[in-house]
Amino acid sequence: MLKITTEGVYYKNGAFLPAQDGPAAGLSAPEEAKKGTMAYTILKAHNTGDSMDNLAIRFDAMASHDITYVGIIQTARASGMKQFPLPYVLTNCHNSLCAVGGTINEDDHVFGLSAAKKYGGEFVPAHQSVIHSYMRERYAAPGKMILGSDSHTRYGAYGTMAIGEGGPELARQLLEKTYNISYPKVIAIYLTGAPIPGVGPQDVALELIRSTFKDGIVKNAVMEFFGPGVANLSMDYRSGIDVMTTETTCLSSVWSADDTLKDHLAVLGRGDEFKPQAPADGAYYDGVIYVELDKIRPMIALPFHPSNAYTIQEFKENMEDLLHQVDEDTVHQLKLKSKPASLLDKIVDGRFHVDQGVIAGCSGGTYQNIVRAAQILDGHAIGADEFWLSVYPTSQPVNLELTRKGYITSLMAAGASIRSCFCGPCFGAGDVPANGAFSIRHSTRNFPNREGSKPSDGQVSYVALMDARSIAATALNGGVLTGADELPSAPVDPAVEPFSYDPTPYKARVYFGVGKADPSQELVFGPNIADWPEQVALPENLLLTVCSAIYDPVTTTDELIPSGETSSYRSNPIKLSEFALSRKDPQYVPRAKEVLAVEKLRRTDPEAPEVKEALMGHDGKDTGLGSLVMALKPGDGSAREQAASCQRVLGGVANLAAEYATKRYRSNVVNWGMLPFIAESVKDWNVQPGDKLYIPGVRAALDSGAEEIPATLIQNGTEKAVTLKLPGMTREERDIVLAGCLINYYAK
Repeated sequence: MLKITTEGVYYKNGAFLPAQDGPAAGLSAPEEAKKGTMAYTILKAHNTGDSMDNLAIRFDAMASHDITYVGIIQTARASGMKQFPLPYVLTNCHNSLCAVGGTINEDDHVFGLSAAKKYGGEFVPAHQSVIHSYMRERYAAPGKMILGSDSHTRYGAYGTMAIGEGGPELARQLLEKTYNISYPKVIAIYLTGAPIPGVGPQDVALELIRSTFKDGIVKNAVMEFFGPGVANLSMDYRSGIDVMTTETTCLSSVWSADDTLKDHLAVLGRGDEFKPQAPADGAYYDGVIYVELDKIRPMIALPFHPSNAYTIQEFKENMEDLLHQVDEDTVHQLKLKSKPASLLDKIVDGRFHVDQGVIAGCSGGTYQNIVRAAQILDGHAIGADEFWLSVYPTSQPVNLELTRKGYITSLMAAGASIRSCFCGPCFGAGDVPANGAFSIRHSTRNFPNREGSKPSDGQVSYVALMDARSIAATALNGGVLTGADELPSAPVDPAVEPFSYDPTPYKARVYFGVGKADPSQELVFGPNIADWPEQVALPENLLLTVCSAIYDPVTTTDELIPSGETSSYRSNPIKLSEFALSRKDPQYVPRAKEVLAVEKLRRTDPEAPEVKEALMGHDGKDTGLGSLVMALKPGDGSAREQAASCQRVLGGVANLAAEYATKRYRSNVVNWGMLPFIAESVKDWNVQPGDKLYIPGVRAALDSGAEEIPATLIQNGTEKAVTLKLPGMTREERDIVLAGCLINYYAK
């Protein structure tokens, strides 16, 4: 199905040559030949710096949803922003349901509209569209670059390089600064063949993820899709694969632009934005992944990661072993004191029974996915037993066309529940399964608790990722797990899915204010919307207390700051910080608060007895106190800045890791004024909460450009010399941490 080459290759005459064979074929050196990639052309067009080795990118447009845009605008406003200098789309697809917190969700929406009017933005009201569907429909086109404050900002199928980042990076664009990165690796994804009936885009995506995630094969790279197989995929199919590339930990993605895209943009009313896009003959890539589409089979990603994937056939052949492993992972991941009911109980007469199906969001709720599901279920009922199915169309224009064609009618008649255009199930703000229930979802993630359960309250439920076609096949069988290829006549996905686009809902409701800033407009603040608390500059010396130590192989941003019920508090940094690590380490917040309280006292009275005791003999005039989170590989998953900012609000000054799972999380750590320490052997240090790290001269070392800083690890009264590393920190990143955070840096 997949063949992976991690060495450099040239693309020549429709085939790939090993790098060492390039000179004999008359090809340029890699540094010159890499200019033939699509990624290079796009990056060069958006680079404002003098070097292609160190990029300084300005984007064509940006997008944020309603659990990020308030904080971003507040950050930019505090840093001096007067208007949006580029098209900025504010969508409302995450906090669309006022499930908790009274008025505060809608208060954020009112703030967003007032900001769009004041600063000149585009405001998409709740239930109109999922953020990524809107940007595909209205903004993505070949050669463009788009930045979004959501990790699944991926519009590569439209020829656009899109990147999901934490809020501070969007604030930088609003302040007319640049997105600064080293030139990334570019990996060719070469598609051949065509999918067999019953295999959907999620199946292809899960195969890619399971084959690349563990070894970091495309980590922080650009995935460049091309090859003869592209022509066999519709736009929805391509987008369904593309949006899931986030789960490989790549930086971005881009696809070749062909007649299918040209015709699709014409349907969207943007045909003039098309231009052909393909790699040049002789282009150099840092690796290649061959994907034989006809060899892909229906997949299932078991809890608790999209990379924990198997073909449905493999799962059925090894159900007992695989479910036993999920049982074990559940206790470990959720830190349960006792085992919940085993998933093995869901095997009845050799068949696995699931409780819920969901087709939703930027990956699942597309037109073609829902059409296939409707065709599978047409004329059949899902039954009146435990299993139930909900479907969320990705936008109102998509919903309108599904309704006109009768597909919504078919799904409703089958017993499926049709919901609004809303991202909720993807992060636990809708369709939370019952305790002990197993949900199959065509959505983006199945991290621990992401479906909305609360293990600390005795609640445990499970999510597996599957394609809409196999979810519909399972619904057809009353909840018995079924791959769509098992159906007597599995539906075929045409390369061109007939589709008529009617943007009337947008014309009726969207505020189109790009370029129409009105400074006389006042921002409307709800009672929950709060400014960022003041942060202080980095002191001369640091004495840090470890307030959490996480030894999982990977720590997700969902574990650092939960999704779901916390979403309504994203506009209030102090309230939100109360949830930091709440599902992973409930004692983290009280530990961090205790350190912060003494640090605040130190700033006003460094001779206070409790301050002197905490400083362990160091001088309170130039030695600051702070907290530290140690995790082996933190930051997989969401781009949400709050995974880092909540630590900072609680007095966090550093993270200590063997490596960072994603570039975007490390950027969030830096932008919120925390030191992104690396120590490859940290696992062997046996760091525990309460341990301390004394770092003398840390400010001078950071300012001087040092990449290694000596420190002392204090454990149970024993001192040990250790080395902390800061590889690759730019001058600007150092200045941000020295200032205390991005807001302080720009305020200067």
